[in-house]
Amino acid sequence: MDYEAVIGLEVHAQLLTRSKIFCGCSTAFGEEPNTLICPVCTGQPGSLPVINRKAVEFAIKLGLATSCQIAAYSVFARKNYFYPDLPKGYQISMYEHPLAVNGFIEMPSNGQKKRIRIIRIHMEEDAGKLKHGETPETASFSYVDFNRTGVPLVEIVSGPDIRSPEEAGDYLRRLRAILQYLEISTGNMEEGSFRCDANVSVRPRGQEAFGTRTEVKNMNSFRHVEKALEYEIKRQIALLEDGEEVVQETRLWDASQGVTVSMRGKEEAHDYRYFPDPDLVPLRIDGAWIERIRETLPELPAAKRERFIRDYQLPEYDADILTSTKAMANYYEACVRLFPEPKTVSNWIMVELLRELKRDEREIDQCPVTPGHLAEMLSMIKQETISGKIAKDVFEEMYRTGKRPAEIVREKGWTQILDTGEIERAVEKVLQAYPRQLEEYRSGKEKVFGFFVGEVMKETRGKANPKRVNELLRQKLQGKPRGD
Repeated sequence: MDYEAVIGLEVHAQLLTRSKIFCGCSTAFGEEPNTLICPVCTGQPGSLPVINRKAVEFAIKLGLATSCQIAAYSVFARKNYFYPDLPKGYQISMYEHPLAVNGFIEMPSNGQKKRIRIIRIHMEEDAGKLKHGETPETASFSYVDFNRTGVPLVEIVSGPDIRSPEEAGDYLRRLRAILQYLEISTGNMEEGSFRCDANVSVRPRGQEAFGTRTEVKNMNSFRHVEKALEYEIKRQIALLEDGEEVVQETRLWDASQGVTVSMRGKEEAHDYRYFPDPDLVPLRIDGAWIERIRETLPELPAAKRERFIRDYQLPEYDADILTSTKAMANYYEACVRLFPEPKTVSNWIMVELLRELKRDEREIDQCPVTPGHLAEMLSMIKQETISGKIAKDVFEEMYRTGKRPAEIVREKGWTQILDTGEIERAVEKVLQAYPRQLEEYRSGKEKVFGFFVGEVMKETRGKANPKRVNELLRQKLQGKPRGD
């Protein structure tokens, strides 16, 4: 039987406020454990929460950027459950009255535009963090760090509209890009500021009813999300084909083994015993506030992508990659301002630069090649100071050392050979060294011409101007009658 996956994603994104959502403690990452805490975020008796206005503004920004309706009235609720890093024994979240609803993110799918619905966006506080390990004496321990407790979160709940692990990864990357363009979250999965839980089920293709779903947690990279979903889809299909049932449960992704493992039975809303938090008044958001926030929205990824296609005449594929992060788009435009040949700049970034960044697992803002250095190197190619072939060596040296291209070319002696006499001498030397190939060319084997070009470039250590090499080689080969 042919099955299809039905996937919905729940994303928690930490907001980039300086203080926590209900108190004045710092949200700084990486500080000493339990140094950024107070009676409010640790749930001490008699302490009262007060909402952080900036966190609300950030959440509204996200709602507007994803075409959501912003609720005029929303309510904070207590979500009751026990976990060691939840000091109050409940989490302040939203339930019946979220901040934003009915939005979407648009993305390409099979040559078409597809909308992934956003069912709701609500605000809540983060929990703390557990650390497990062993001492040198091999005694196991579990520590609790409450620094993260109370850091403001938005939870973005998608509709069950995703049909493959690849679509899930694409949706997450686009959502993270929106958060980063808005500058309301770092979107850093490794630091836990962007976390994803996935609800996944399978059903026979064409069936309308959903299958039994499982929730998958503990995925700390886009690659892990895709791998975990791929495994879980195959696992559920195998169960159904063996005549067994899929159990509704929460499962953890074990990256080291490449499998999902059962964690606990899946909770439903009633298990959390939600009720309105009596210490917090409802949020009332008027239209004037929403419009003031709307006026501050930057150019978002989708609009920037369309502008890149229109203004720079880029293919949709190029524009999609170059606007995938705000830093990438800024890098590209900085290069184009200095070297106004958009497609040439795009080619070098997408091929040479991204290959190096991927190999080193770096982001564009960690790139040692500045936009100015890349533009300078491209100008050197255009001015025929260096050849395109040598430029690749120059680029690798720029990436490795951070030096300017002119400095590298001077140190390495890589200036392009334009002197006709010098190139002609190299051509003569190659033709004399390969009489058999010369005879093959004169017998009509045109492909041998490429061999000669390659040998001349080798002879000049890649520094000869390719155009002049081709011209002089043609003249020499055509200047002698065949059969001599």
